[in-house]
Amino acid sequence: MSDHSFLKEDGFAVQKCAHDVFLKLLKDGVSERLGYFGNDFLAFRSTGGSNLDPDDELTDRSGASLTFTEDVCPKYDLVLAITDYSLTAPLTAMAKKHGFRGATLHGVNDIILGSGLSVDYRKVSHQAELFRSFLDQADAFELDFEVLGETSTLRIQCGGQSAQKSHGLCPPGKPDVANLPAGEVYFVPEGAEGSFPFRFPDGTLAGMKVSEGAITDAVLIRGDAEQVALRNSKLAEDSATGIIGELGFGTQLLPFSGKDIQDEKILGTCHVATGRSDHLGGTLTPDLFGSRENASHDDILYAPPKTPEITVSQVRMHKSGEVTPILENFVPTYQLLDALKEEYPVEKFSVPVS
Repeated sequence: MSDHSFLKEDGFAVQKCAHDVFLKLLKDGVSERLGYFGNDFLAFRSTGGSNLDPDDELTDRSGASLTFTEDVCPKYDLVLAITDYSLTAPLTAMAKKHGFRGATLHGVNDIILGSGLSVDYRKVSHQAELFRSFLDQADAFELDFEVLGETSTLRIQCGGQSAQKSHGLCPPGKPDVANLPAGEVYFVPEGAEGSFPFRFPDGTLAGMKVSEGAITDAVLIRGDAEQVALRNSKLAEDSATGIIGELGFGTQLLPFSGKDIQDEKILGTCHVATGRSDHLGGTLTPDLFGSRENASHDDILYAPPKTPEITVSQVRMHKSGEVTPILENFVPTYQLLDALKEEYPVEKFSVPVS
């Protein structure tokens, strides 16, 4: 970080984007139009995992040490976290305590800059609200999976709760943090039962057994048995790591970027997350985990480029005594598209008929 020497080194793609795009453009002419009058550009030690709390210490260009608690959170109106790993959960907690607004843009790349961040967020918010209204107060969702000829179903209980949306807008006057790109409707599950497939980064596939709202056991389907054994050891040591903390659905028409921050916002995809949920309105906070290193929030995204061996053959919503399919093979059903027709013409999709 000292003298920005990372700009001359290999790697640091996200950090270079933060410098070359965000910092440079804010300094070169955008400031007056936005009423922007200054900034700091700071670095902190990588957390090593999604939504883990960062160390308090940061470093500036001169090499001087600062802290989140004294030098950043109480003094800034806006905080952008342009990082390798998501900082959404801890930054949201900081914003609520200190009153700033912010955004998390972990993993940002050129595709995201040219698509998910180059849209009218008033329209994104409206699209998300149409989707949210259709799913609002759902009792439960059932997700049917197919992987290598095997089928499984995960049932997630929502208890009629209000659906929430990630829509990218943080109006003045209210402390908040946006996850950008945005465009998602989500729930904090009240329970879950069944099983679902999981793909490790190296392609190993496992079946995750779920009972009473949490993963209890992982069973090898194909690949490296040691990875599955390690996952089971972690579940045994710290059961909070297996709690199902989110069910989310993408709402935007976007290209795949190779980064979950955008790809989970694509209409037709869905994701389940394990771990902390306090930033989503849930009750699972870092202190309830066995160690600080385990207190992550990890999205499990299902999308053809990300999980090519896994198909989400159908997602069904249970609401007010009725069962409505909303996704089939990563495509919105006609029932969902009818609710969204103001924004998404049916002719844009090959819509399965149920």
